[in-house]
Amino acid sequence: MENSNTNKKKQRKENTGEEEIGLDNDEQVQGGGGGVLLNELPEGCIAKILSATSPVDACRFSCLSTTFRLAAASDSVWDSFLPSDYQTILSGSWPEADSSSLTFSSKKHLFFYLSHNPILIDQGKKSFSLDKWSGKKIYMIAPRDLAITWGDTPVYWNWISHPESRFEEVAKLNYVWWFEIHGKISTSKLSLDTNYAAYLVFKLLEEAFGFDYHPAEVSLTLGVDEVCTKSVVLDPMIERRPRGRHLRHYWYEPDLIDHSVMSSPERPKERADGWLEIQLGDFFNRYGEDELEMSVMEVKAGVAKRGLVVQGVEIRPKEDN
Repeated sequence: MENSNTNKKKQRKENTGEEEIGLDNDEQVQGGGGGVLLNELPEGCIAKILSATSPVDACRFSCLSTTFRLAAASDSVWDSFLPSDYQTILSGSWPEADSSSLTFSSKKHLFFYLSHNPILIDQGKKSFSLDKWSGKKIYMIAPRDLAITWGDTPVYWNWISHPESRFEEVAKLNYVWWFEIHGKISTSKLSLDTNYAAYLVFKLLEEAFGFDYHPAEVSLTLGVDEVCTKSVVLDPMIERRPRGRHLRHYWYEPDLIDHSVMSSPERPKERADGWLEIQLGDFFNRYGEDELEMSVMEVKAGVAKRGLVVQGVEIRPKEDN
């Protein structure tokens, strides 16, 4: 009889493709003849269990059976993956008319929308989205909300629209020797007990020059503590830049470059949206009680710089390497 039951169970798995998750032999219910199967629990109980996992785990478990699929799609599960203050954040979406369009048939649909479509908040000065793997908060600070040295002087910086930017304006570098950008955000806005990293998000135009003389210095300060400082290269194409270029009224002759200094620092990576990003540092947001300040500076080379477009500074959960 036992072999017959085993064969029937095996055949059912083969026919339906379902997986059954049971307890170990030493954890079987006393007085019963078989194990307690999660698949036999009520849908509400399964939803409670899935609420304690992660978005990616809920999606994986939804493939196990119809019961799991229904439980994994329930609002109670996906409400647990959304930030507790998500309604307050959405109410501040920009333009104000957009908040009325953020209405979805389920919390799952809302979660996936926010994980793939950053929304503008704080009068367009920031964007908000969710990390699709964990549901943790992601913010990007618009260039208008950054402190850019000489940013209000048109001969040095221009404010333009860009078809690939999520913000109304980006900052385009015309011509400076002193390159310096600072940004701030309260860590109370971020998810707690989370490892975060900050990134400068930018593009380099074809006429860009001046970023291959000397590394830029980047840093993160949490409250009064400097948690990270390092050198980075902002030009990912440094070896391919032609030497001695005449660009409009400027002559650029990088014959004093020390490539040994420029070869070791971290370089930008291309994002899925086509922009470049360079990590400014990382930190652990335990209590959310401090202000985070981020900075990017290149003031040591003593040469002119041109052709960099800033979309913003993004703060997002750090990816596990």
